[in-house]
Amino acid sequence: MPSNKVLEEKQAQVAALAEKIRQAQSGVLVKYEGITVENDTKLRAALRAAGVEYTVMKNTLTGRACDEVGYGEMKQYLNGMTALALGMTDPIAPAKIMKEYADKVESFEIKAGFVDGSVVDAAAVLELASIPGKEQLIAKMLGSLMSSLYGLAYVLQAKIDKDSAAADAPVAAPAEPAEAPAEA
Repeated sequence: MPSNKVLEEKQAQVAALAEKIRQAQSGVLVKYEGITVENDTKLRAALRAAGVEYTVMKNTLTGRACDEVGYGEMKQYLNGMTALALGMTDPIAPAKIMKEYADKVESFEIKAGFVDGSVVDAAAVLELASIPGKEQLIAKMLGSLMSSLYGLAYVLQAKIDKDSAAADAPVAAPAEPAEAPAEA
């Protein structure tokens, strides 16, 4: 039986992970077996740049943290070498980055995840990864708004040009009445 000190340390780790999971907008659980040090370093750098926290912890501790938060369904995916990526600001970022590395490294596999307070399977995580990022969605929306405004501006400019062309056209002088022949 472990000492009280070891138990307290593990309880503190579980509580810290549970708090991170609570604060996260989404999370992706992966099997990170077979990834090289070089790829792992690149993966962690990409995750850090996107504001994603990447945690490797014992499955039993991760399972307890998931139970504490209400994601007990994730325990069925906690086997083998697993890691958890938590999206703190962007709910799509962990799925996108993990999918990118799952495509590169054959043994790296997406197992499950959570988003909007519910546990999702690997297929749902891959579907989430296919959604354009926040910046892309904003750019598309602004592009749509701008195209409508440009259309309005072109119509108004055409009207102004037409009116100014009509105003600049030479005005025909009124026809003068023909002079009456002189009477003799």
